[in-house]
Parts: sequence; structure tokens; C-alpha cells
Amino acid sequence: MTIKIQRVLARAKKLTKNGKINEAQSLYKETLIKHPQNEEAKRGLVSLQSIKAHQDPPREQVQLIINHFSNGELNEATLKINDLSKEFPFAALLYNISGAIYKSSGQLNTAVEKFEHALILKPKYAEAHYNLGVTLNELGQIDAAIKSYKNAIAIKNEYPDAHNNLGNILLDLNQFEAAVEHFEWAVAFNPEFAHAYNNLGIANKLRGQTQEAAINFEKALLIKPNYAEAANYRGILFQDNRDYDNAIQYYQKALLINPNLVDAYNNMGLAYQEINLVEEALENFEKALAINPNSANALTNILSLKGTSNSVEISKMKSLLGTANLSQSDKIALNFALAKAIELIGNQDEFFEYLHEGNNLRKKELSYTLENSKKLFAKIRKISDLTPNSIDKSLLNNNLAFRPIFILGMPRSGTSLLEQIISSHKEVFGAGELNNLGFHFTKILNEFNNSKGENEISQEALVSIREKYLDSLSNFNSSKNIITDKAPSNFKYIGIIMSAFPNAKIVHIKRDPVAICWSIYKRNWSGDGYGFSYNLADLVGYYGLYSKLMNFWHKKFPGKIFDISYEDLTTNQEEETRSLLKYCELGWDENCLNFHKNKRAVKTASSLQVREKMYQGSSDAWRKHETHIQQLIEGLKSY
Repeated sequence: MTIKIQRVLARAKKLTKNGKINEAQSLYKETLIKHPQNEEAKRGLVSLQSIKAHQDPPREQVQLIINHFSNGELNEATLKINDLSKEFPFAALLYNISGAIYKSSGQLNTAVEKFEHALILKPKYAEAHYNLGVTLNELGQIDAAIKSYKNAIAIKNEYPDAHNNLGNILLDLNQFEAAVEHFEWAVAFNPEFAHAYNNLGIANKLRGQTQEAAINFEKALLIKPNYAEAANYRGILFQDNRDYDNAIQYYQKALLINPNLVDAYNNMGLAYQEINLVEEALENFEKALAINPNSANALTNILSLKGTSNSVEISKMKSLLGTANLSQSDKIALNFALAKAIELIGNQDEFFEYLHEGNNLRKKELSYTLENSKKLFAKIRKISDLTPNSIDKSLLNNNLAFRPIFILGMPRSGTSLLEQIISSHKEVFGAGELNNLGFHFTKILNEFNNSKGENEISQEALVSIREKYLDSLSNFNSSKNIITDKAPSNFKYIGIIMSAFPNAKIVHIKRDPVAICWSIYKRNWSGDGYGFSYNLADLVGYYGLYSKLMNFWHKKFPGKIFDISYEDLTTNQEEETRSLLKYCELGWDENCLNFHKNKRAVKTASSLQVREKMYQGSSDAWRKHETHIQQLIEGLKSY
């Protein structure tokens, strides 16, 4: 071998070492053309081919593929990838791009194969893990999607999109704390990430942190002023706090940005309904339906307001129910709406056909089991037995900024009517259903489950619950310090209420159990807190748990809980109202007898009924359906 050839080969090795593969390859080829038997040049060329096969193609060629992809020229992009794959068979980048192309064309399973191939070639490829997560999520493979997002984050923690998408999955799974953590990482790594701020707002709202949620929605709108969904959610928060002027203003803002945002019209309709502007409410529901004729929510809201139905509306809903791409939630809503419409025209068999179907679908959606409720109620008793009946003297002497009146019981027992009566008093503000205690209790329950010992709830925890709850009351624009909270499910938290709010009053409303359970079964409840509602056997079982727990509270706190009968209230209004006000340490106010004139907003299913005068007989409404609900009637006889 001549000195000249040795120099050429040495230069080729140096170029290889410096990553200049194409230049080194040219030198080896030139050497072999002149000296075909040169073994060192042959080995160098083979080595280069192996290195090149594992490299990514030149940037300009990759950009050409991306340009084809961006312009919707998917065939051209795929052909270019196939050509380059012959030269770069181990290039993970090409498989990742190929997966993205297949995903965009709806070929999700093939896309998964491409992403997985990319990861075989390059296991620590964060973008491929992320893309795989997105695709698996669309395929409904939630656990696998979570794993892929976590893999992406483990490789590249500063990955805002991966944190945001993982947060969204956790949000759907009701893992609010974990979702918040990932949304916070997303905005930390990308402070201009408007969508992540919006998602963080949703998560904070769902976990009861409404002030933080408001800040999050405002940040999303500051970053992206034309963010219609964020404006809509901001309106919901104002509506929750009874600030209807601002709520409607934000819904209108959302609709200026996106005139086809059906949710904003529906929400604005509900806001008008809550302040008893029925015509305006109906107008907005009808606008929502005009934009989306398949909107089950709009149809249901219209039917609820009109209180009547006709064959045209019923035919339309039946037709919608047969639509191929109807979501599960829309199927449920339409079955309940059809049941209500058909009940109005008196067809019993058809009424129960749709009612049972709606309930069956909803029960499957929530995966509720009565056994879980039994475990929860057992834990509630256990925690309460470990909690002192009252907090220490220092807390008792610490005057509360507000004096809450908790109105509780089973859903549909009359809590809305009772709050309408009490809040008609000149010294009282009606806050409606607040969910704060439920969130705080869940946190305590989790801590209780995770603790090794069985210690009573700490003074610090009780003070924290009280302060957070009272802070939430300060959000309401009211000068009154006596505030009603009519969340029925607070009956589960009476032990906490007694400890954390020594000055509070607890009013428990009782009603005919069949009337309660039948009224519950007829309704499609929002949220997932009423899983027991969608099966007659579950309803009987849950009512039994409620009844036994109330007996437990009465024994634990004798004379502290005021019981009132719904039926007695409707037949002997003044006497029962006087007893009620006396227990609440309120003077007599004639307005409490004329509660139907109270102009306050009402957010619950009873919003229309509580604006009417007291009437009797509603607890007997189930009797015309006796033959169809014997399971309920027989199961509740012992209560």
C-alpha cells in the first residue's frame, strides 16, 4: 500500500470520527475504484454503511417529507419515507414520522406499529413515546397511553404537551390531585400554554378550588384572548357563585369568539332559568339546538322548561336515538328525555322502557356498586368514632365569620324547598348546594386509609376544613353572615360539621322513602356522585345505609340535629316553619311563608317548583306507577 493510499484512508477515518460520513464514504469509494482489492477500504465502507443505516437522513430530506405531510400530500410523504428507509433502515425518526402520517389518516393500529418500531430502534425516544400515547388514547387503551406519556416524561421531563395530555387522562379518571400536578408542570415548562391553564382550571374547579380555577381561566384568556372555551368556563364559575351578570357576560364573550359554541348557549340558558327568566332561557336552549340538532342537553332543557311534549318532539328524539355516532352521554340524556316526554302523554309501558334503558346505561357508565357505598359508610362511622364530639375550647371561643345552616338529607327529599323558606328570611343568604365538605372529607378519608395507626382527626385538619369552607362562603356577594348550604350529601359529614362548626345548625329533612327514591330514579344526575340512583335495588340499599347512618348521628349527637318532615311541612306550613326558625335561632319573618316570592337564584332540579306556593300530594306521585316499581315499594317497607 502506497503512502498516498495510506494518507487517503487515514483522512477517511478522521472524517468518520468527526461524523462526516458522506465525505468519508466518497474517499473509500474512490480508493476502491482505483484499488478494488484494498481490504481496509472495503472494511471502512462496510462500517460506514452500518453507521449510516442507524443515522437519521439529511435534514433537507426530512424537511421535504414534513412539507409533504403539512400540505396533506400523504402519499408523497410515504413514498419518500419508503425510499429513504432503504438507505437508512434503522432511522427511528422515519418510523416516527410514518406513524404520525398513518395516525392523521385514521389508521391508528398501523400508526402504533410504526411508533413501536421507532422505539425498538431508539428506546429513549421521548417524541415517539408521546406520539404512541396520543394514539393509544384515541384507541381507548388508557392504561397503555398513561404508560407511554410517563415514559416520555421520564426521558424528557420538560415536556409540556406530555404533562398536559397525561393530566387530561387523569382528569377523566377523576384523579384530580394527580391531574393538577401535571398541568402545573405543563405551565411551568411553558408559561404561554393557554390550553394547559384552561385544563388546570377545570381540574381545580372539580376539586373544589374555585379561586385557583378562576385564576387559571383568567390566565388562559390573558394568553389567548380568543379562547372561547376558557371564557365559557369562567362564566360557569361566576354562575356557581350566583354572579349572574358576570356569568352571562362571559357566555356572551365566548359566543362572540365562537358563535357555534353550543355549551355556552346551554349554560346561558341555565343561568337565565336559575334567575327565573324563562323566555330568555328557552331562547338560548333553542339557539343551541339550532346549531346542533343532535344536542341531547338542549332538547332535555327545552322539554324541562316547557313541561309539555308532542308527537313531533318525541319522534325527533327517537330519530336522534337511532343516530349511528351518538355518544354514550347523549344516549343516556335522550332516553331520560324521552321517558319524561312519554310520561306526560301517559304511555306507561313505553315510559318505563326508556326510563329503565337510560338508568341501565348510566349505571354501566359509572360502574357503581352498592358494596363500595357500604365500605364508605363503614369508614365514615369508624372515623367519627375516632373524632372528638367537639373541638377544643380555643376553637369554640374563636367566633365564626359566618354561621352556616346545613340543610341535608337524601336527594329529592325537599332540601331546595327548605332552603327557599329559610333564605326568605331577611337575615339569611341561600348559597345552594356547596360541595366543599365532600372534597375535604375525601382528603381526610384518603389520609385515614394511608395511616398506619387509627388516630383521631387532628385539630389542625379540623381548623383547615373550617377555614377553607368559610373562605368559600366569602366568595358570595352577600352582607349576611347566616348562610344556608343545602347539599343533601352533607348527611355523610355530620361528624365533621359538629366538630369543625360548633355554631352551625343542622336541619335534616325526611320524606316518604318511596317518593324520594322514585323521584331520584327519574332523573339523570350531573356528575358521578349519585351512582346509586340508576338501579332500583341499589336505591333501596343506599336508602338503608342513609337511614342507619342518620340513626347513628342522632345517637352520637342527641338533640343537635333538627328533623323536619316534608309531608308535615306541606300540610302544616306555618307551625312547622315557626319550629324551624326557632331551632335556627332566627326571629319570625312573614317572608318565610311567602317563599315562592323569593327572587333568589335556584340551581337545582327543583328551581321551578320552589317558585310556586306550597302544595300537597307530591309525595304520592309514585302511586300511579305502582305496578312498575314493586321492587322499590317492597324494598322500602321497613323504612
